[in-house]
Amino acid sequence: MGSPNGRGHRSPPVARAPGSPRAVGPVCVGKMAAVSLRLGDLVWGKLGRYPPWPGKIVNPPKDLKKPRGKKCFFVKFFGTEDHAWIKVEQLKPYHPHKEEMIKINKGKRFQQAVDAVEEFLRKTKGKDQASSHNSTEEKNRRNSSEERGKQSAGEEKRKASLSEGKVKKSTGEGKKRVSSVSSERGSKSPLKRAQDQSPRKRGRPPKDEKDLTIPESSTVKRVMTGTVAGFKWPPSVSEPVKDSDPHFHHFLLSQTEKPAVCYQAITKKLKVCEEETGSTSIQAADSTAVNGSITPTDKKIGFLGLGLMGSGIVSNLLKMGHTVTVWNRTAEKCDLFIQEGARLGRTPAEVVSTCDITFACVSDPKAAKDLVLGPSGVLQGIRPGKCYVDMSTVDADTVTELAQVIVSRGGRFLEAPVSGNQQLSNDGMLVILAAGDRGLYEDCSSCFQAMGKTSFFLGEVGNAAKMMLIVNMVQGSFMATIAEGLTLAQVTGQSQQTLLDILNQGQLASIFLDQKCQNILQGNFKPDFYLKYIQKDLRLAIALGDSVNHPTPMAAAANEVYKRAKALDQSDNDMSAVYRAYIH
Repeated sequence: MGSPNGRGHRSPPVARAPGSPRAVGPVCVGKMAAVSLRLGDLVWGKLGRYPPWPGKIVNPPKDLKKPRGKKCFFVKFFGTEDHAWIKVEQLKPYHPHKEEMIKINKGKRFQQAVDAVEEFLRKTKGKDQASSHNSTEEKNRRNSSEERGKQSAGEEKRKASLSEGKVKKSTGEGKKRVSSVSSERGSKSPLKRAQDQSPRKRGRPPKDEKDLTIPESSTVKRVMTGTVAGFKWPPSVSEPVKDSDPHFHHFLLSQTEKPAVCYQAITKKLKVCEEETGSTSIQAADSTAVNGSITPTDKKIGFLGLGLMGSGIVSNLLKMGHTVTVWNRTAEKCDLFIQEGARLGRTPAEVVSTCDITFACVSDPKAAKDLVLGPSGVLQGIRPGKCYVDMSTVDADTVTELAQVIVSRGGRFLEAPVSGNQQLSNDGMLVILAAGDRGLYEDCSSCFQAMGKTSFFLGEVGNAAKMMLIVNMVQGSFMATIAEGLTLAQVTGQSQQTLLDILNQGQLASIFLDQKCQNILQGNFKPDFYLKYIQKDLRLAIALGDSVNHPTPMAAAANEVYKRAKALDQSDNDMSAVYRAYIH
């Protein structure tokens, strides 16, 4: 729920709601009269140090208990992966305060959240209009049916009258009475049938009409009337809300507002899988709601390195309520995170000495060593009990050396390189590969949930580095093959777009394939994973193979193509820019 403005605004005190059994508590907004908030309402919610954010009051999951203490609502926030119990005094109705909130918050993510609210309202309004249209059609249908019934009855009377005239002429007055009675019956029966078919006769709508009627939500009615109060509320807070909002797909469980040290509580919502190899996977119970169920650790977190991956990681740590101190070699990169609530560390040593667990994510083995062993480096801040987690993708020898020096000072060490890219980092959907201190791995549980969808514990130090290099070797080789296929299609007169369409319909279909091919077809090589880093990983993977006398000819061939791309000044472009090595 990040925003460039980390400062919020104090909400006025809460007054009790008189006489309303379903009102949790009216919110006093400035000089406005008290407004009762109900299930389904759109609101501005303030959580901790974050500025007010647009959300919707919804029912919490069945297994999620309401926190004790002050009364609160369960709110799902628009434009983020957040939802939480929010105290009543930290809530304001959405529409009366929209202009006020937009003026004080100009952040891009905030504007995206407001746009998501407006899109939700447009769709809801469209549904209500469709319902109204259907009701009008049903009314017209009933009226038409009644008219047809009346016309039918009139026709029967006319026929009966003609019949009665004929009887008078042929049988005389005595038989006329019989014919008249018979005619009366004949005229009444079809009219009665027509009336029975009409919904007006019974005084209630038919079953199909009920299906077409969709009650308006309080939020939509507020939009239509332009008032804060004076509209009907949903039937009961206890009734489930049918939430059709597309922005809320990913919410299942709640982030609690109060920090606590409770790895045990977190693991109740996890699947822990032991494999035959001895590796352990800690995985979110539902992959569509991976980081919506996080109780942040009360340990102080440090983070060193705010590159493509580190920036997204820190943003998610802050968003999920962790206390984070940041440092970056280029200090200006820290500014945004300071605005979001992070603290600034002047040196790596200072960050480590003031924090309980310090994470680092830098570019290569040299940078990782310099960060630990250099002037004012990590090692100078290590004392017994201090924890260091290196998330850089490096070789096993480097990470083993770093682990030894950290542990020699009484510190605890964990390697935890991540598989993913900038977008997955921003979305909190990384895959974490960890090895080293198992207890530290468990202490990092809430952090790993905030930044990723799955984490694996792979045993002793060095195993995660090896596994990460193998993963990136496969990815880098695949990317080179994609580029080779697209260029071959081009030179043989085949459509590159058609090739992509065919691949997307086959067994190779994946988000990675589609995104990278789209980058190439559009000529967009904005970095999501730097080309120079995938080449570095290929080089390290080849060296890993050499160390155990295992051939890696495919990786070696791909590495040469990436080296050519680097020679063409593609180092700081996305890895998909390897395509340019084939067309020059």
